[in-house]
Amino acid sequence: MTAVAEAPSGAATAKKSGFRPDVQGLRAIAVLFVVVYHVGVPWLSGGFVGVDVFFVISGFLITTHLLESLATHGRISFGSFYAKRARRILPASLLVGVLTVLASWIWMPPLLMSEVVKGAVAAATYVPNLLFAVQGTNYLAETSPSVFQHYWSLGIEEQFYLFWPAILALGFWLCRRSERRLLVLVATLTAASFLLCVVGMGISQPWTFFSLPTRAWELGAGALVAFLMRTDARWLRAAGTGVLAWIGLALLVAVGLLYQAETPFPGYTAALPVLATALLIIGGAAPGRAHANRLLSLAPFQLIGAISYSLYLVHWPLLVIPQTAAGENSPLPLWIRLLLGLAAIPLAWLLYRFVERPVIAWPVLRQRTPIWTGAAALLASLALIATAGGTYFTTTQADTATDQKASQEAPTKGPAGTDFVPENLTPSLEDAESDNPAIYDNDCHRSEASTDASGCQIGDNPDAPLVFLFGDSHAASWYPALAQLAEDGKIRLDTNTKSSCYSADLPELLEGVPYTECSQWRQGVLERINSEQPDLVLLANYVDAPIELEGGMDDFANRWQEGMESTIGSISDSEVAVLADVPNQGSAPAICLSENLEQAQECAIPRSEAFAPDLVAANQAAAEADGATYIDLSAYFCNETFCPTIIGDTLVYRDGHHLTAHFSRQMATPLWDELSTSVE
Repeated sequence: MTAVAEAPSGAATAKKSGFRPDVQGLRAIAVLFVVVYHVGVPWLSGGFVGVDVFFVISGFLITTHLLESLATHGRISFGSFYAKRARRILPASLLVGVLTVLASWIWMPPLLMSEVVKGAVAAATYVPNLLFAVQGTNYLAETSPSVFQHYWSLGIEEQFYLFWPAILALGFWLCRRSERRLLVLVATLTAASFLLCVVGMGISQPWTFFSLPTRAWELGAGALVAFLMRTDARWLRAAGTGVLAWIGLALLVAVGLLYQAETPFPGYTAALPVLATALLIIGGAAPGRAHANRLLSLAPFQLIGAISYSLYLVHWPLLVIPQTAAGENSPLPLWIRLLLGLAAIPLAWLLYRFVERPVIAWPVLRQRTPIWTGAAALLASLALIATAGGTYFTTTQADTATDQKASQEAPTKGPAGTDFVPENLTPSLEDAESDNPAIYDNDCHRSEASTDASGCQIGDNPDAPLVFLFGDSHAASWYPALAQLAEDGKIRLDTNTKSSCYSADLPELLEGVPYTECSQWRQGVLERINSEQPDLVLLANYVDAPIELEGGMDDFANRWQEGMESTIGSISDSEVAVLADVPNQGSAPAICLSENLEQAQECAIPRSEAFAPDLVAANQAAAEADGATYIDLSAYFCNETFCPTIIGDTLVYRDGHHLTAHFSRQMATPLWDELSTSVE
């Protein structure tokens, strides 16, 4: 994405680099794909492949440059190479990083600044891709993306640039200065990376998407094209070879139109945009007029291609920050997103004209030893980190509550809610995210990797009915309430909860691969239920925002009902109750509340939007079809108009759809009123 558009010009056998308008035009197509995709234009659902196009171009251009150095001088000047890359990449990316932090500080909710700082530090240390891999980010399905999320591809390229010159130099020496043998080595490494990418999709989609080893093959494909272009193959010099460019262009457009967010990616599906880009580069170097160069050389393509790097940098925060400021529950209309995307073009031109190009040729750095560029890069990175740290410090000093207190209120139906953020709010806005049930700390809530179906028990009254809690993290949200009942001697509780795993019998996907640990755990819990025969099995799940299923998400409501009926039907000799899901707030109320301290009701979601009617009906129908009890406590969360986020002095939700442990415990009495009829 960041390499200068230089490559062999003229005949395919050209050894020296030169400007290629067709490659510049291809960069324009790539960045327009990405921008239009991020804007949300529905017909370009596969526009995310524009990044893959950039990878191939970068691999081609950089390898061409390095091979010329090896052929001409027999070595690579590492200092000069890294200094040139730093002057090319870092000024624009670090400046945009600083401006992004400042804009986020001004317009984004204060509680989001910690995530902004993480992204800024990762970008400044050239590992943003690793941050998002560790966080398990799903790039194609992310609804609350980081303002630095687009830096992931820069991380891939920066890490590639770090290792690739050394690999080529060492390989050139080991291959006894034979470019043909070096080609075999590069082809082997590229194939190994591709295989790792395909296999990795069955292990972890985020790590496969964001890590260099699993994406290096795309840059390696560009490198192989660079090797190919340096051969004397006769077919490369044939005029008919130019047709390959049109084939590549057609294939690339088809991918952009047909790929979806649900398309398993990268994996083998990434091979199509990579192949298309390779064909465009090869065909564009052929003599004659059969290629697509006249189209790609048009002035608009040349302009967008020239500013493509800057456009990639500025478009993302320009789209994300306004949306975050408006709130996740208030999506910006398409026409506004289109205007923001268009506004990115003149901003990108300014960045290109006054930052990108001048710094590359800046005599102060260009005419001095590379260590000066390295020192400047280090200072610029530290400046981004310092800016991020400074804004975060000022944010932590800001008020996150009013100076008013609120009284504690017992849960009642139709709560009015507290219309301000009280100073005695429990938990505080800062602590909301970590206000988890105790079973997260004592390892009773199973992780995604666990298949342990043993459960955990609480309650000392031997005469109390045995209640099995069975479900995902939403079931775990009810643990404090049930634990209170167990401590009061009303029940004995056996917890069986697991992250992202329904108690409904459905074939789930986790990070794009079959979630076999879930099905194994679910079956183990069902076997233990039928063995121990508890008095009551309480099923609770996150119904309103479904996890991806094998076979797609079509007709999810009916599939949900069938899955719940299957689970309920598998339970014998025990009463079963299905607990209705809690209101879905859409986003973490604490974020919204941090900038609406005096108007807390601004953060309350309308009741009409808090539930998915078809899923509510499916959940209830499944319970009634098999004689289970359906427990609906939504009246304690919502009044007739909206679902408040603060009731009394208690924050109801720790994120967009999980209860805080404090509010859950307060719901013990209403929950017992419903459960008691099933266990008596």
